[in-house]
Parts: sequence; C-alpha cells; structure tokens
Amino acid sequence: MMDRDRNKTLLLELQRAAGTGNGRCADCGEPDPEWASYKLGIFICLNCSGIHRNLPQISRVKSLRLDFWENDLVEFMKKHGNLCAKAKYEAKVPAYYYIPQSCDCVVLREQWIRAKYEREEFVATRVCQDPCSAGSREGFLWKRGRESRQFQKRRFLLSAREGVMKYYTKESRGPKAIISIENLNAMFQTEKIQHAHGLQITYTTDGQTRNLFVYHENGKEIVDWFNAIRAARYHYLKTTFPAVPEPELIPRITRNFVKEGYMEKTGPKQKEAFKVRWFCLDSQERNLMYFKNPLDAFAQGQVFIGRMDEGYEVRADLPQGVRVKKKKPAITVVTPIREFVFICENDKEQREWIDALNGVIAQPLTG
Repeated sequence: MMDRDRNKTLLLELQRAAGTGNGRCADCGEPDPEWASYKLGIFICLNCSGIHRNLPQISRVKSLRLDFWENDLVEFMKKHGNLCAKAKYEAKVPAYYYIPQSCDCVVLREQWIRAKYEREEFVATRVCQDPCSAGSREGFLWKRGRESRQFQKRRFLLSAREGVMKYYTKESRGPKAIISIENLNAMFQTEKIQHAHGLQITYTTDGQTRNLFVYHENGKEIVDWFNAIRAARYHYLKTTFPAVPEPELIPRITRNFVKEGYMEKTGPKQKEAFKVRWFCLDSQERNLMYFKNPLDAFAQGQVFIGRMDEGYEVRADLPQGVRVKKKKPAITVVTPIREFVFICENDKEQREWIDALNGVIAQPLTG
C-alpha cells in the first residue's frame, strides 16, 4: 500500500514537473492529463488514452490515480516524458501537417497518434516530402449530390503543381469542376455530415461559396486527403507570398468556421416573418453566410462583417419598432447599408454569436 501511494504521488509530481511537457496531453495538448502510456513514457488525456488502448503492440495505458504502478514503470516514466517523446516522434512534422487539438474530431486525433507511434512518419530518419509532391493526390471519395442529396463515388484529383483540384462524375469525360487552390478550404464536419470521416470542402465560384460534402470509409485516407489539401495550400501561399513569415501563413492554410448553428432571420423591411436558417461565420472572408439547410451547396445570402470604424456593430437587442411574437434573445448586426436582425434559440447561443461576431469586427482587414 505504501508503494502504491508513494508511486501515485511521484507520478503526479512528474506530471506537474517544469520543463517536462507532462502538464499537457502529449497528443492533443489537453491540460492536466491523468493517464499515461507506460510503453511510450508519455502523459495523455482520457480521450487519447482510449485511442492508445487500440494500439496494444505500441502503447499500454494506465490511470495515474486509479491503477497500481510498479516501481520500474515509474522509473521508466521518469527517464522519458512528453518532451522526450516529442523530440523522437515529432522530429520532422511538416509545416502544413495539421496537428489536432483536444476539440478536434476523433479521426484527426486517431490518425495523428497512429502516424506518430505506429507508422513513425515524423521520426528524424524519415525523408520529408516537399509540399508540392505532398499536395498531389488522386483517388475516390464519396460526394453528396447537390440535387439527389445521395452520396456517390467520385474521382478527385489534386495537383499543387497545377494549382487546382478537380472532380469527375461517371457520366462526364471532362472534370465536373476545376477548383483553384487559391480559394480552396477544407474542414472536418463529422456531426453535420453525420459520418465519422465527414469533410467539408469549400471554394469560391462566380463570387459565391460552394460547399462539397465528402467522406471516405478509411480514416487514414480521409486525413491524408485533408493534409494533401493543406500541403497544396501551403505550396500556393509560400510561392505567392514569399516574404510573409511562416507563423502568419500557417493559420491561413485551412480554417474552420468560427461558429455555426441555427438562428431566425427577417427580411430587409424587418416586417417579414422570421425564418429559421443555418448560419456559418467565416472569419477569414469576414462573411456571415446563411443556408436553408446545413448541407446546401450554396448559401441563400451572406452579410459582410467589416470593422467598427467602418460602421459595423453588434447589439444584443432588437432595433426600435421591431416586434417579435417569441420572447427569445435577439441580435442586431449594424452595417453601413442596413441592420440585420436575428433571433437566437437561447441566451447561451446569443452570447456565443455576439462574441464570435465581435471577434471578426475587431480583426484588422487583410488584403
């Protein structure tokens, strides 16, 4: 019993020790991890420990607080730790490769863990692919039909060298769409697409944002596609803006929407009936887009969100004279042209939308 208590205390001290990196999960960065892999010598969070359990040849996990730790295992953890593992398994992570955080979907976190420890893709002895080669890929993805709303197998081709992504339907000989990498974006949308490997690809065509919803049955395959798109985007950004420092380029490779969800909106006269719409806020494009349904190919409309000194503002109430039957929290987005009125489902949603919109208003305009 003394050994058990002493070892638990030692492990918790080790987790908090400065200069070890042990205070955050080795794989997703979640603070105060309470699990560890005693085969790899790393401290990990509960969610990542679940992924490690599926890799028994590479990793074995125990709880710092609930499990018994033998003396030799505690010694092993002392000699290793998160920074030590990072130096070995993350020696050559490419700049474009997406490193997941705790809030990211399971497939991203699982493939990151498998890439590091199972496939050892980033160890020092590996030769890194250049972004132009890594940003070239060809294969099949299941794509949701714009009219049919059914997922069908389509051939996709990505070429960083040509600066395009194309996809083909069975019927057509030529590509159905040729998408410029300049305005290509990708984000995982597992809940919206209702598939654990669901990916949303967006691009601009004729001044409108077009959404493609795709998935692949294989987790590694869809994450490889995502990182190939990121490599192609990185190659484009590096060649187009050679003077821009890397820390400024990395966040522009791909992005998630700042916030998404249902709100109700009225028309320009503010007398029209309120209608439920799905909203997406894109901070990079400074656009609040709205859709009839979350999986629509095109938005019904969008509101540009400028800066406060240009006359943009968000208010937590209705404009004077606007009446609503429902007693629900409202948002008014003031622009130089008109006021847009939205109704939220509850106070929490209202707060989150106001914070998200104010975040975009506070951003400097970028060219």
